[in-house]
Amino acid sequence: MRIGISCYPTYGGSGAVATELGMRLAQRGHEVHFVSYAHPFRLPRFLRNTYFHEIEVSRYPLFEYPPYSLAVTVAMHEIATQRHLDLFHVHYAVPHATSAWLAKQMLAEPADLKIVTTLHGTDITLVGQDPSYRSIVRFSIERSDGLTAVSEYLKQETFAKFGCVGCEVRVIPNFVDTEIFSRKRGDNLRKALANPEEKILIHISNFRPVKRVGDVVRVAARVMENLPARLIFVGDGPDRPLAEEQARSLGIGDRVLFLGKQESVAELLACADLFMLLSESESFGLAALEAMASGLPVLGTRCGGLEELVDDGVAGRLLPVGAVDAMADAAVEILGDAGRWQEMGRAARAAAEERYSAERVVPRYESFYEEVLGR
Repeated sequence: MRIGISCYPTYGGSGAVATELGMRLAQRGHEVHFVSYAHPFRLPRFLRNTYFHEIEVSRYPLFEYPPYSLAVTVAMHEIATQRHLDLFHVHYAVPHATSAWLAKQMLAEPADLKIVTTLHGTDITLVGQDPSYRSIVRFSIERSDGLTAVSEYLKQETFAKFGCVGCEVRVIPNFVDTEIFSRKRGDNLRKALANPEEKILIHISNFRPVKRVGDVVRVAARVMENLPARLIFVGDGPDRPLAEEQARSLGIGDRVLFLGKQESVAELLACADLFMLLSESESFGLAALEAMASGLPVLGTRCGGLEELVDDGVAGRLLPVGAVDAMADAAVEILGDAGRWQEMGRAARAAAEERYSAERVVPRYESFYEEVLGR
């Protein structure tokens, strides 16, 4: 198949999954064309059967806000025409599904170009609920030839919030490379991050308010009252200053490391002891899955896709959003019992291998493409 993939290239779950999927499809012999405004951060500079097309957005003085979605449309149309694409797999309904539909209408002859849209979360739970975008999000969903969602939770949210007519949504979860994300990779790095007796708590996100990084700091402070530990933050975003200030005010500033954005987090996860994702909402939780593949128990919240991903009491613990004291108690319980920690880590790794490995999930996308194409 000749497949176009459009995604946001920046750090985040949707871009990571879209890029990893494209690379896996290329390895399986398909021709893959990435369309984005920058080189996807997980895409190597050269890979057989993969091509990158950078979107150029003109900045005329007339446009206070450059029309990015139209630039995407033009790029998609040109690639579909030149390479005779079979389908576009777009990540996020707006703007990418909208642009793909417009590009399809621009084709000179009746075309069999199909559009597969993967819903990742904020296009349904945030952007799609803004009155300025709601109708175009629904339109783009309904005009897609195939729809997937990364969790059952997100599928149900799509129907509940949009009530789309004639829509069938296939749940295909995010996936992880269990070779890259493995407990074997972190021995040397651990010595540079913490003292031998310290436990390493880790959080990876874009530091948006929904991630509740303040709760992460408060839980870590409580844990540090009971056992030696360090907290590592990976990523960046609007609430990073809040987390930094909170760490200082709680007197743990010297035991909290802010590493910023990192292209590779596998080694960091492999040397940690507990992954914390205390979000208000999660449609899936890719960072938690990568932690699980690295043999880490997950401390998370009972929200959305996390409840499908993490078996509470088996691969980690899930507590109500904002329950800082209960979260800290659970963390101390896990970290203070070596046998329990090892048992949870093994269960987390097993779940990643058995349900979410790339080898299991990528063929499901491939089969879905064939179904949409009627082959």
